[in-house]
Amino acid sequence: MNKEQKKRYIDDMSSQFEKTEAVIVTHYQGLTVTQLDDLRKRMREHGIKFKITNNRITKLALQKTKCKELSNLFAGPTAVALSNDAIASAKILTKFSKENENLKILGGIMGPDVLDLAGVQNVATLPTLDEARAKIVGILRSPAQKITSILLAPASKIAILALEKSKN
Repeated sequence: MNKEQKKRYIDDMSSQFEKTEAVIVTHYQGLTVTQLDDLRKRMREHGIKFKITNNRITKLALQKTKCKELSNLFAGPTAVALSNDAIASAKILTKFSKENENLKILGGIMGPDVLDLAGVQNVATLPTLDEARAKIVGILRSPAQKITSILLAPASKIAILALEKSKN
């Protein structure tokens, strides 16, 4: 890289670190090109960037950002996942690292919090935003469904229900 390319790389990486909600740092040594392509494809499907980094220049880019605490993780064959959905990126990387032992999760940042490997794995166990929404909708719909089923039930079932209530 010439000086202009390095400057563009630093500016680009700095802005990506500042814009994203979650950054997860990994080592990818030993993964094949096919495995890396598969991981990138999984990440892209969820709007996550998975980028192999130039450590020395990336450390320079980190100095100007909220992610500067991660600079000690950039040694060896390093790649980062940049996402606005920390849970999805943690889930994908954790699952992939279980399938491919050559992918090592080192740590990351979620919002203002610095995470180690255990922190990233804990985040991976949380429900995604869509899963949480579905659970809330299910909870809210449940009482309405019970009322509807009672109102649509034949009169004999309503009488039986009333008798059971009066016994209690």
